[in-house]
Amino acid sequence: MKEVIGFGPASLHSTKGATGLSRTLTTSSISPLSPYQRYRGWQHEAVKPLEEFIDEAVDPRDYYLDLQEIAEGESGSVFSARLASSDKIHKLKLPPLTKARDAEERGTNKPTLVAIKNIPILPSGSPKLVDLRRELKLMKGLWNSNILGMDAVYVDLVEDSLWVRMELMERSLADVVALVPEGLVLADRMIARFANDILLALDYLRKHRIAHRDVRSDNLLLNSHGILKLADFTNAIQVPSEGSECSDVVGVVYWQAPEMRTGPYDPLKVDVWSLGATVWEMAQAEPPFSANHQLASRWPPLTNPNNFSPSFHDFLRLCSEPAATRPDAGDLMKKSFLQNVCGRPVIQQLLSRCTQIETDMQAVEDEP
Repeated sequence: MKEVIGFGPASLHSTKGATGLSRTLTTSSISPLSPYQRYRGWQHEAVKPLEEFIDEAVDPRDYYLDLQEIAEGESGSVFSARLASSDKIHKLKLPPLTKARDAEERGTNKPTLVAIKNIPILPSGSPKLVDLRRELKLMKGLWNSNILGMDAVYVDLVEDSLWVRMELMERSLADVVALVPEGLVLADRMIARFANDILLALDYLRKHRIAHRDVRSDNLLLNSHGILKLADFTNAIQVPSEGSECSDVVGVVYWQAPEMRTGPYDPLKVDVWSLGATVWEMAQAEPPFSANHQLASRWPPLTNPNNFSPSFHDFLRLCSEPAATRPDAGDLMKKSFLQNVCGRPVIQQLLSRCTQIETDMQAVEDEP
């Protein structure tokens, strides 16, 4: 399974069945904390830029239990955590959608699991905290079922770190694509479902004049319900007005719109190109242009084009149109390719198949 490295939520995917990650955070070392002014001195100064986003009324170790490390990134580790019993969690300040999701999970009589990103707080400060503040400000007030947001931020005084709570995801789309050479099948209708989920996120962002600028399979995460969500807003920007241009080059080259490499570009146009690159990747099981490293303004030919419908090819072509004529997310959602998406249960079955393939691969590796 691919490891997602970086600050943003792309690191927040579960590695179920993975071995070698055994570090556990316990609550045995909790110290008494007063309900107000929980941190002083250098800690207070270090987190002051984030104070509007921090829920400082609670000790997170009272509410998030049995933390198990599931991933590592440049800025810290990611843990799965069990939410405490319902008689305590009413004190948590959470977005309405998060509260609803928690209530739904509790209704299944199974433990409510979440993801906790652990970011060290240093006396000297950290660029990661600056990035976090910018991302939190950008995403403030954005709630969409196809965007992976940050639900809450806490200060952990035991390890001098920030805890960022997010939804625990099953795996990244990159993890799914990586299993295609091992026998996983991504049918036309499955790709259409994933493309539709991405477009729902992009259309929502465009209405708020936000360009993500790093849409790719590593930053697209699936939850247990088969819903694909756009994550990691490290490179995202708020665009002042329609037609505004910028010149900084971000993202990964194989998913990067060609105009980003040639001069000033419209940031609200580039995400559709990156979506197309991701769709091409799902069909080919590798990013476009990665085989020969020769970049172009149109997609390379697919190895097995007849495996996909005419509407698929038309959709893919539209995503690679020049920026001036490239359709936006709202226009693409009306195309015939997206009128025949598979149901969520099919994606859930796909996730189960991913787990089975990984289990079989591990069994082969373990053979003497």
